[in-house]
Amino acid sequence: MVSTPARKSHPGYHKGSASDSDSKYRELLRSVYDGALITDLAGRVVDCNPRACDFFLFSRDELLRLSIPEVISGADSKLIGELWQNLQNERFTLIQAYCVRKNGTYFPAEIAVNKLFLGDMRLCFFVRDITIRRQSDDMLRTEHHAIQNAGDGIAVANLSGTLEYANPSMARMWHCGESGTLIGINVRDLFQERDAAAAMVAHVLQQPDAWVGEMLAVRPNAETFTVQINASRTKNADGEVVGLVMSFMDISDRKRAEEALREADRQRVMLESLGAATHHLAQPATVLMGNLELLRAKLGGADAGAQELLGTSLECIREIASILHRLHQVNQYRTTNYLEDAGQGSAPSRILDI
Repeated sequence: MVSTPARKSHPGYHKGSASDSDSKYRELLRSVYDGALITDLAGRVVDCNPRACDFFLFSRDELLRLSIPEVISGADSKLIGELWQNLQNERFTLIQAYCVRKNGTYFPAEIAVNKLFLGDMRLCFFVRDITIRRQSDDMLRTEHHAIQNAGDGIAVANLSGTLEYANPSMARMWHCGESGTLIGINVRDLFQERDAAAAMVAHVLQQPDAWVGEMLAVRPNAETFTVQINASRTKNADGEVVGLVMSFMDISDRKRAEEALREADRQRVMLESLGAATHHLAQPATVLMGNLELLRAKLGGADAGAQELLGTSLECIREIASILHRLHQVNQYRTTNYLEDAGQGSAPSRILDI
C-alpha cells in the first residue's frame, strides 16, 4: 500500500520558493496548453495552472480544496491506486473520461497522468478538452453510417483513378459481393467505354466543377447497365487535389421505362397515320369498285377480253378493300421482313405485319 505524504501549505515547491528552479516550474506550468492538476498520491489537488481553471471554471483556490474524484466523473481512490501502480513501469498513463465543471456540466477529456518529483512524489494530470474532437468523430461516424447505408453507389478514387473506397450499394450495383472486392480496381475498368471514363476522370481532376452524366457500366459477367454519375474532386487539409468522389445511380429501369414510353408514342403516331391513310383510301377504292361493276354490266358479253380485264381489276380492287379493312383493324404497329439480306451486308427490308 502506498503511503500518502502529508499536505503542505505550499505544495509543489522546493524549500526556498524563490529559487530559480521553482520559478522555471511556475513558468512551465503556466505555459502548458493542457489543464494541469498536480496532486498528492491520494489524489488531492495541490497545484494547478490557469488552463485548468478555465476548463473547470473554478478559481485556483477552489481547485486546491478539491480532489480528483470531484473533478473527474467516475474516479475514486481505487483509480488513483491503479494509476500509481501503472506508473511504476510506464512513463505515463492515458485515460479518457468526462470531467465535471463547477456549474455541474461535463466535458469529454483526454487525460495523461505521470509522476512528478517536487521534493515529494506527486501525480500530474494533464487534461485536454476533446469536445470538438468528439463532435468531429461523432459527425464522421454519422456520415460514414449514412454513406454505408445510402441507396446510391458511392466510391472514392485516388489521382490515378484507383478505387480506395466503395460502399455496399455500389458492390450490389456491380454484382461484386462485398464492397472490398472493388478496392484496387481502376474506375475506368467499370465502364464499357473506357476512353469515356478516362475523359470523365481527367475532367474531374482538372476542373473545379462536378461532372454529371450517364455512362454504360459493365459487370464482371459482361452484363451492361446504365448509371447516372455525379463526380467531383476531393482535397486534403492543405487544399491539394488528392482524388475524386463519385456517386452512381442505376437508371436502367428508368431507361427501359423511357424507351417504352417512346415506343408507345411511336405506336400511337403510326397507328393514327395508318388510320388516316385507310380512311382516305377507302372512299376512292369504293368508287372504283362501283364503277368497275357498272362498266362490266354495260359491256355484258360483247367483248370477252374486256370482261376478263374488268374481272381481274375487280378482284384487285376487292383485295385492296380487304387490305384496307385489315389495316383499319390494326391495333399494334409490327413489322416483318419483306426482302431478306441479299448478301451485301444491308439490313433486310421490313413492311407492316397485318
